Amino acid sequence: MATAAVPKSKISGGSFLLEERTPDEVFTPEDFTEQHQLIGQTAEEFATNEIVPNIEKMEHKDFSVTRELLKKAGELGLSGVEIPESYGGLEMDKVTAAVIADHIAKYAGFATTWGGHTGIGTLPIVYFGTEEQKKRYLPRLAAGEIVGAYALSEASSGSDALNCRARAELSKDGKHYILNGEKMWITNAGFADLFTVFAKVDGEKFTAFL
Repeated sequence: MATAAVPKSKISGGSFLLEERTPDEVFTPEDFTEQHQLIGQTAEEFATNEIVPNIEKMEHKDFSVTRELLKKAGELGLSGVEIPESYGGLEMDKVTAAVIADHIAKYAGFATTWGGHTGIGTLPIVYFGTEEQKKRYLPRLAAGEIVGAYALSEASSGSDALNCRARAELSKDGKHYILNGEKMWITNAGFADLFTVFAKVDGEKFTAFL
């Protein structure tokens, strides 16, 4: 597991915009550890040698290329940084994740796909998934074998999540839920394998389904 480099005092969120802070309290690239620098180099080489040469194909919606790049990123450990080691990830800190994202951002299209996969497509399972779900999905998400997506937004809701209209009703035999509704603007929706889908059970209780 990586050793996190932290400021001398904790700065919460964007509080530095409202509070008086000294320069030595602010984390900068000069504070990167050797491990941060090494994985940054790996991400930079991946972006230069793998992403950039395939930009034209991805611009023309060749999703097979996108999926292959996600798999290669997984093989390099770039997609499992925030996944625990026990589930096939590297279990590194947020700084490491930000370093990787900075280099992958050479091409916004793939950066969005990768971010949707490793962030909102994976972390809800890391934070809130059952043990069975973690064992079943996280190793494959880390490896890029399957692609994740996060289905929250609808025509009438997005940031206003509780305005969700998608419904989930328990089947008559009580073995599964039946989902009805529409989702929009879902990153990776065209080629993802695993969706975290939000809906209201019986139109009231807001929750998510895999």
